[in-house]
Amino acid sequence: MKNYSSSLQIPTHPNRTLIPEEEKEEQNNPQPAHDNDPEEKPRPEWDFSLSTVISSPNSATDAIGVIEFDQSENLLATGGIARRIRIYSVQKSLTSPENGGGGGAAGENRVTFLDHAAACEYYICTPAKLSSLKWKPGSGSRVIGSGDYDGVVMEYDLEKQVPIFERDEHGGRRVCSMDYSNSDPVLGASGSDDGTLQMWDPRCEGGDSIASIQPNRVVSSPVCCVEFNPFGQPIIAVGCADKKIYGYDVRRMVDPVFIFEGHQKSVTYTRFLDSQTMVSSSVDGCLMMWNTEDQSLIRTYRGHVNNRRFVGLSVWRKGGLLSCGSENNRVFVYDKRWGDPIWVRGFEHVGQTRCDRGFVSGVCWRQMEEERCTLVAGSSDGVLQVFEGQRKVPM
Repeated sequence: MKNYSSSLQIPTHPNRTLIPEEEKEEQNNPQPAHDNDPEEKPRPEWDFSLSTVISSPNSATDAIGVIEFDQSENLLATGGIARRIRIYSVQKSLTSPENGGGGGAAGENRVTFLDHAAACEYYICTPAKLSSLKWKPGSGSRVIGSGDYDGVVMEYDLEKQVPIFERDEHGGRRVCSMDYSNSDPVLGASGSDDGTLQMWDPRCEGGDSIASIQPNRVVSSPVCCVEFNPFGQPIIAVGCADKKIYGYDVRRMVDPVFIFEGHQKSVTYTRFLDSQTMVSSSVDGCLMMWNTEDQSLIRTYRGHVNNRRFVGLSVWRKGGLLSCGSENNRVFVYDKRWGDPIWVRGFEHVGQTRCDRGFVSGVCWRQMEEERCTLVAGSSDGVLQVFEGQRKVPM
């Protein structure tokens, strides 16, 4: 552990979006059946519309890999290959006054177009490309943590706009994901291409890891995602390139308390929907919902295209909606009750001409009202688009 205050050197790194080599080949893979009633179709209960587009002339070299709202839901942070953490104010940049901050029927809202330089409150330069961002609980939205391609976890004081903490325990291998526990004391964890989960407690003298776990004990398999259960249970979920999801009790990090098997390729994201329900994403092109109590598969979601890259996953807990990106450059929204998408929107290029269509590389819901919602999506072209939704009034 270091108290970090020296100047930062900027190395070069590969593209964050690629999955480990062993996952690049097969596209036709068997999928587990989901339990949806084939007679029941998703009901159109929501209207979504595009509210704001944020881009810049050099967006094509500024792929957005991660998007995170803070605990107050008033600030948004983004990171990616441009080695910058950008901070946006929701009220000033992401919510258009003409739209009333809510959203209406598709096509009713006026779209606001902004430049990144004008839209973001400020940005912090980082020493490497970023793969993960998390706001630190209990910091009053002052501290944000990041995982990067150098295998380093950093914390930044946003008020002073300086790095204040560094962990380098992954041997220079990319940190794919990092997270904080919401419990007291605040625990931190990171997963890496080195095949390990590292966990630390800031109270520990010297800052050494309190646990170093290799989920796959037979073959070192990259850890693609880590997430603490945010509802009070002492559980951390770990998704790996070996197609499995491991759950550990943070009080005794020896053996997993559950292992979920069902995905056919690397598990790229896990998100807790409630205290005993978790959603996972994989480059097998599907999402899966799991019950962590009886360790059963509840439902499988299909429609988006994902066979190679990190495309994001976010859950809106109050509304029961899921969202992910897609390699066909579209944003997908699923209702947790149905396996087919309820809304799909193409991600148009803004002021750019490219042969490569790009892909939607990150999504994040704003966890606010129950009748209105805000979804922010980022692309490999460095463009942010803000969508606002409103629940339809029953006839």
